[in-house]
Amino acid sequence: MTEFYFIRHGQTLANTQGVKQGTTNTPATYLNETGKAQVMRLHEHFDISFADRLLSSPLERTKQTTAILNATAKLPVSYDERLTEISYGEWDGLPNVSLQKKFPATFSLATGDVLPSYAALAHGETFAAVEQRTAAFMAEMVTRYPTQRLIIVTHGFTVRSFTYNAVQASDPLAILEPDNASVTKITADAQTKQLALIYYNRLF
Repeated sequence: MTEFYFIRHGQTLANTQGVKQGTTNTPATYLNETGKAQVMRLHEHFDISFADRLLSSPLERTKQTTAILNATAKLPVSYDERLTEISYGEWDGLPNVSLQKKFPATFSLATGDVLPSYAALAHGETFAAVEQRTAAFMAEMVTRYPTQRLIIVTHGFTVRSFTYNAVQASDPLAILEPDNASVTKITADAQTKQLALIYYNRLF
């Protein structure tokens, strides 16, 4: 059994401004002081030394989260492009408020999140593409590390996509993005390929 512990990065300035970060990698998307404090709290209350290794998105906000989280455990770290956030294409770096005013039909009235149809307008990554790359990542890790415990530092929509795959959801908006510095646990059986969501969006 492979155990995955998915951790969303700490808060950024762009998070507080309601900006679509996507794959943007500028100072506004780096951890702010609140974000650093969130991850430090997680480091103090969620000891990752039980795990075998840590894998992270290569974006700066996840690298910063990894450095704080792994300061004591010093797990071996590697980076994987499949763990990056969804790319909103031309909408990366733009505020949600202006996008909702200009393209109201591409946002959910219930959650305020983009609908899958956004991708054609923004020339962005589709929901399905993120679900496929996260599924491929997990399948590879299960084959490579069938009995290990893995810490995965990644992004909100990416954690949502791993979870969407695990529970085999049919509604793309059924699972909301988790909070900053939260932990989600999913297990995978190498032989049966069975995935199980153990908990989602847990704060420590």
